[in-house]
Amino acid sequence: MFKFLPRSEKVLFNPDKNFKKNLKKILGFVPGNIRLYQLAFVHKSASGNIFKNHQINNERLEYLGDAILDSVVAEYLYHKFPDKDEGFLTQMRSKIVNRENLNTIAVKLGISNMVVSRVSNENHRSVYGDALEALIGAMYLEMGFIKTKRLILERIIQNNISIVKLLETETDFKSRIIEWGQKHKKSVNFTSYEEFDEGQNGMVFVTHLIVVDEIMGRGMGVSKKDAEQNAARQALQMIEG
Repeated sequence: MFKFLPRSEKVLFNPDKNFKKNLKKILGFVPGNIRLYQLAFVHKSASGNIFKNHQINNERLEYLGDAILDSVVAEYLYHKFPDKDEGFLTQMRSKIVNRENLNTIAVKLGISNMVVSRVSNENHRSVYGDALEALIGAMYLEMGFIKTKRLILERIIQNNISIVKLLETETDFKSRIIEWGQKHKKSVNFTSYEEFDEGQNGMVFVTHLIVVDEIMGRGMGVSKKDAEQNAARQALQMIEG
């Protein structure tokens, strides 16, 4: 679709045969704009300063892919569950695009072998899900929405996601802890801040979950949403034993 990149993003690596081979396993074909797809696997920790104040990584593609994936999953669920209400559809979409779920899918697809980063990927598995979203962003830029939608449905959702299992899986811990607070008439608040994490080689979010005046949970994540969910999960484990 778009045959260009900013000049600074063209200065990447020379195409590698193994990279093309691995990409073909994921997509089913070798795309034309290989450099665009190479960019999708460059984590911010491995950013190269090609020009002053301009770092080359997959964050912009991840941002784009996240929006495309949300849209495709929303439409997929809308048609798959014609009798379900908005609340159910929203919850199911959240489960599918949940970071942990995307990380697992990325590993199954072989993306974990393609990511370029300077962090311990096993301790920061979110780099895999991030790369998956960036890959979707690259697909969209080259092929457009219709072809990207088909590949997401065929290669990602249908081959790697069990809707039956997801129906039984709990991922929205934040909503559960809020509902618990309302039921027991206790105030539940989240406070978040950013701090530098050496393992991530960058800033991460830290969230404290406070029930009344007591910290009941602490969570970390590359996004504020992930940190809140981790804090809520820890709090629920403490409350439910």
